[in-house]
Amino acid sequence: MTVFFPVLLAGYWSEGVASTVTTFRLGMANGVASLVVALSAPLVGAIADRMGRRKGLLCLFAALGIVMTGALFFVSHGQWPIAVACYVLASIGFAGSNSLYDALLVDVTSTERLHQVSALGFGLGYLGGSLLFVLNIWMVSSPSAFGLSSDMEAIRLAFILVAAWWAVFSIPLMLWVHEREEFDKRHSIRAGLSLFIDTFRSIIRDRNLSLFLVAYWLYIDGVYTIIKMAVDFGLSQGLSMQDLIRAILMTNLIGFPAALVFGRLGLTIGARTGLYVGLGVYVVITAAAVFITTALEFYVLAACIGLVQGGVQSLSRSLFAHLVPADRSAAHFGFYNMLGKFSAVLGPVLIGSVALVFGSQRLGILSIILLFGLGLVLLTRVRPRPV
Repeated sequence: MTVFFPVLLAGYWSEGVASTVTTFRLGMANGVASLVVALSAPLVGAIADRMGRRKGLLCLFAALGIVMTGALFFVSHGQWPIAVACYVLASIGFAGSNSLYDALLVDVTSTERLHQVSALGFGLGYLGGSLLFVLNIWMVSSPSAFGLSSDMEAIRLAFILVAAWWAVFSIPLMLWVHEREEFDKRHSIRAGLSLFIDTFRSIIRDRNLSLFLVAYWLYIDGVYTIIKMAVDFGLSQGLSMQDLIRAILMTNLIGFPAALVFGRLGLTIGARTGLYVGLGVYVVITAAAVFITTALEFYVLAACIGLVQGGVQSLSRSLFAHLVPADRSAAHFGFYNMLGKFSAVLGPVLIGSVALVFGSQRLGILSIILLFGLGLVLLTRVRPRPV
């Protein structure tokens, strides 16, 4: 979705349309999907907790994402409204299923192993995505080797492969992952709404939890802004699309072992200290980005991002799991993921505003340090519970 959907939207579904129009369409699609998930995730999580059906709702959202992703293969040339609709629904399915997946963390492991299991989950995610991405790149680079007529046909086929990959690797969760069953299943939706309100109030009353969520919102905005703006920034500095694809692949491949290392760090020095390390590296990366001029330097930055990206994500998730009650994990993770979906809002606005005022994209990127800095300051005031 990061690499291939924008290419197909511009060159196949919206062919002949100005690039500013396709950028607007993509931005609106992301905005609508993020808004739907952000507004619904806390309530869906609360209902899932009261129904005792986190896994069932997870599979429902995943099925939506799988079907809509595969459906992109069948969207014909010029049919951008259908493509955008499939993209929005697939994004909702992906984000909704991941919110409930995060909530299952407390059901599948002990408190002592939260950091390691969370890191392993993110690490395997990076590895799995990288393996399929390598195959997709090979297909697009040499379509004839796969009996395909063009690179566009190869990109379209990639959506079918992603859907199949997603479905196959959802099977172990459906068959063998079990969640706690001590739930009141009567009047589930009404009880879920009540739990949603109670969870919101408990977060407001819990200063420690509130501080963490605000800190998370700020620094994860910086993380996701870098993810979403990296390709645009690289192109503005004259890098080729091939260089950017290699850099993205490198980030994912490095992200697998690096996330495991951060899981070990969370166990030995604590999740919060591990986050200090990861966010400190992000501050250095952001400052260094101002000075890059070559593809090699971009690769070095991509490698550094790969070292800390998964670690920051996994330790944030496991630290939050430490802070919330296990029987309300889905409800709390609904709010956690709501802030995640509202992220990458401040960052792009900050970059665009600074770049416009000072006439420099480099200074725009530098402004992201503000988000990491504020997030770090608030994180220092969070007091994790002893394991």
